[in-house]
Amino acid sequence: MTSRTLTLIGLSLLLGLGAAWLANSWLSSRLDVKPDDNLQSVVVASLEIPFGQMVEAQHVTLVRLPKGTVPEDSFDAIEKVVGKIATFDTLRGDILRAARLAEHLGGSTLASLIEKDKRAITVRVDDVVGVGGFLLPGNRVDVLATKRGGGRDEAKAETILEDLRVLAVDQTASTDKTQPVVVRAVTLEMTPAEAETLVKAQTEGSLQLALRNPLDNQKKPENPTVVAVPPVPLRVPAPKPVVRRSTGSAPNWGAVTIIRGTAMEQARVR
Repeated sequence: MTSRTLTLIGLSLLLGLGAAWLANSWLSSRLDVKPDDNLQSVVVASLEIPFGQMVEAQHVTLVRLPKGTVPEDSFDAIEKVVGKIATFDTLRGDILRAARLAEHLGGSTLASLIEKDKRAITVRVDDVVGVGGFLLPGNRVDVLATKRGGGRDEAKAETILEDLRVLAVDQTASTDKTQPVVVRAVTLEMTPAEAETLVKAQTEGSLQLALRNPLDNQKKPENPTVVAVPPVPLRVPAPKPVVRRSTGSAPNWGAVTIIRGTAMEQARVR
């Protein structure tokens, strides 16, 4: 083997090692790419999560989104949302937010849907009271009470409660139904004071539920408060002097009595 052959073999080995080193450096630079600091992980729904449903791991997935598009109350880990209760319908692809989830602290899932300062009251209904079966969890209703008077044909109806949220119909708290279903009971969310008003109205007469448009959150104004105005003090004019004439012994002089308020004095006049 000549020296020329050895030189060519050595040069080939050197070029091969150089090419291998360059390829390795290129692959390493591609594999060691750091994540973009402008992105962050966020939990989104991979399936539709209905109202009242407990969130499970298969319902959600983790994606990376630009920081400016992620709400402040979002979640960055799937473990943080598993076991919570959906308080609103969540569509596929929606970002899960703390404002739309509730903690499940035991008991039924319905108890987790009630706000801290409110209560759940169940009203017995039929196909008429229940708005023909069109009531679903998440709807808003008004409650009308009817009372009968002394006469047979005398009756009075008035709206006693407004804009109440339907928590459940019968024993269902989900909104996956689209067809009307005749139910026997509707569970409503209200304050303790409203619950007392409802229970009292149930004992005095019959109830009727009125379905509201979800965009209508107006309530009738309450009775105006009458402010008592203190009376304006009357100004009594000062009494005028009263002159009383009396006869005297002198022909040209007379005596008069002058009364000023509670003071009285005698005076002689010609």
